[in-house]
Amino acid sequence: MLVLYETPAGYALFKIQDDSKVADVDDVTSNFADADKASKLCKLKAFHKFEDTSEALVAATAMLESTVSKPLKKFLQKNIISKNLTDELAVYEKGLGRAINKKLEINCIYNDSVLEIMRGIRGNLEKLLGGTTDADLNVMRLGLAHSLGRHKLQFSPDKVDTMVVQAIGLLDELDKELNTYAMRVREWYGWHFPEMGKIVTENVPYAKVVKKMGMREQCVACDFADILDEETEQELKEAVQVSMGTEVSEDDMSNIQALCDQVIDLSDYRVQLYEYLQNRMRAIAPNLTTMVGELVGARLIAHAGSLMTLAKHPASTVQILGAEKALFRALKSKHDTPKYGLIYHASLIGQAPPKHKGKISRVLAAKCALSIRVDALTSGDIPMVGVEHRQAVENRLRQLEGGAMTALSGSAKDKKGASKYKAEAGSGAGY
Repeated sequence: MLVLYETPAGYALFKIQDDSKVADVDDVTSNFADADKASKLCKLKAFHKFEDTSEALVAATAMLESTVSKPLKKFLQKNIISKNLTDELAVYEKGLGRAINKKLEINCIYNDSVLEIMRGIRGNLEKLLGGTTDADLNVMRLGLAHSLGRHKLQFSPDKVDTMVVQAIGLLDELDKELNTYAMRVREWYGWHFPEMGKIVTENVPYAKVVKKMGMREQCVACDFADILDEETEQELKEAVQVSMGTEVSEDDMSNIQALCDQVIDLSDYRVQLYEYLQNRMRAIAPNLTTMVGELVGARLIAHAGSLMTLAKHPASTVQILGAEKALFRALKSKHDTPKYGLIYHASLIGQAPPKHKGKISRVLAAKCALSIRVDALTSGDIPMVGVEHRQAVENRLRQLEGGAMTALSGSAKDKKGASKYKAEAGSGAGY
């Protein structure tokens, strides 16, 4: 039996002198218990040294992806195929064994005994290789680990959309916090000026009015032209004359105004974060953004984990993404499954009447799945297919509503062929 072992220094090919001693896992453990036994059982047959760290990085990446790199292919051809060896080759990973067998037609094995052999070789590597020390191997391992880590970080296909996932998560958290703080301001200040809650209904203008006015007695003297319209301002100043609220101290009012500052600051930051999310989505997934908008698109990416993972989902999964609990509950109780998940919040589905929402969600999910794959798998400039896909969904919506359809680019080419088939269908009507 031959054993392929990759070290930080290069590829090593070992020969097991007696296969019967490694047939069982316990036998392997006992035979590799010390360096002397291991050196008698396992002999180094060939070694290919890496020229530099970059070659070691390429080899490690290929091994992780279960592919056969060019140096490994040459190494195996030189030491196994050219010497007409028929021994089985033990590898540490099943996928790598299949790749070697497919490319070089070398019989590879992978089982518990092979894993124990690899463990034994790793424990006695200094003795088996010869000429190297543990300190040298540790330095090589550290250098290769750093290079591989940098390579993964630099070329990770998921690293770009991580920003979108974090931004949409933060945006949702901000909405919750902003709503909680605004409700607290209304409840707190409502003890002092309860009539204001029905006059100023928006949360941020409410906080700005409280910040500017302070005590209700100062309402008449304040100018709210930069916050409220003229009618609302007049109504507010009339209501303060007959207010039934309780009196509060200056210390109470300073705490309420401090909370108002938090609401205003969070609101401003939310606007800034939303603009950032819009720009990132237009750069990363322009076609998905065209189809469903920035927020829905970002939530789909965040729910899937990454844009590449989302691109691997079929249209049926994209359609109900976010409604997993409802789906499994329906399957368990044998009721109707949900027709939409996160995609329900897209504007195209919002335009559809209730009876057509299920059909439009299916059409939209199909077109979204295509758009996502274009965004995820295109290198360089991303072609804008989202506009045409959105037009197709709008056409389907008009068709369901009984309206006229808008011709898509290239759709006129098939008119002649369509009339031909209609004519053939008419001639064969009496068949």
